Amino acid sequence: MSLILMIFFYLSAIVFVVACIARILMYAKTPVHLRWELYPVPHEESEKVKHGGSYFEDVNWWQRPRKKNLIGELCAMIPEMLFMKGLWEYNRGLWFLSFPFHFGLYLLCGSGALLLLCAIISLFAPNFQSSGVFGILRAIYVPVGVAGLVLALLGAMLLLVRRLGDSALRIYTTKMDIFNLVFFIVTFALLGVSLLSNGAGQAGPLSLLVGVLSFNTKINLSPLFGVSFILLSLLIAYVPLTHMSHFIGKYFTYHAVRWNDEPNLPNSELEKEVAKMLTLRPTWSAQHIAGDGQKTWADIAMTNPTK
Repeated sequence: MSLILMIFFYLSAIVFVVACIARILMYAKTPVHLRWELYPVPHEESEKVKHGGSYFEDVNWWQRPRKKNLIGELCAMIPEMLFMKGLWEYNRGLWFLSFPFHFGLYLLCGSGALLLLCAIISLFAPNFQSSGVFGILRAIYVPVGVAGLVLALLGAMLLLVRRLGDSALRIYTTKMDIFNLVFFIVTFALLGVSLLSNGAGQAGPLSLLVGVLSFNTKINLSPLFGVSFILLSLLIAYVPLTHMSHFIGKYFTYHAVRWNDEPNLPNSELEKEVAKMLTLRPTWSAQHIAGDGQKTWADIAMTNPTK
């Protein structure tokens, strides 16, 4: 069992990292997006944000150095990432179901990071285990992990009920959406039951992780905990391979589409990218585009498709 756990652990870690990097590169290499051009942009100077302005208001703005407000950008990003601010404002009913699930995942990730740190300390600095700091780390990751597991499990169950019971949402629900939520529910439920039923002398999360990192194949592990660990490893590897990798895409959505206000100046990289895009020949059948595969974007931009 221990050897199988190690194989699943390391393979899932490799798949997760490689898949995330591949997603990042895929998004980074996409063509120039049609920008929203909605103001104010959070990284604008605070004085301009107050009235919805931008640096384009400045006289000869193209001759002046750009000033970006990192604090303003972080103030917009952090509430959205941690608390799903946009969903709270525009779909509060769904927020009460989705937030527990996502925030539970954040807590599990944080607990997992602390657990990994404790395992590394146990392996490479065993004398440090008797320190108060190590005790504090252990005292933090346990309640944080429990809270995360409960919230994520509850949120996944509520989202599944909503998708199956809401007629308006059901038409947008695919079999893959149902499978994903069931995968989370089964994994987290089994993990919770296995931890609660762990007997005396059987390895817990820290002992298991220390054993896996040290390639110890003699871990005294309950079969149920072993199966839940395998499922968790599979889930970690699976997430970045699906549309659930939107935690990566969201960065590009905000920075390349919503908040991108880079000027298209002569001889700039943006000008070269736009020029390249204008040579493409779209085949969109929408009336406002009327793409026939013959006209370029430049041709379409200079004509009125309704005439």
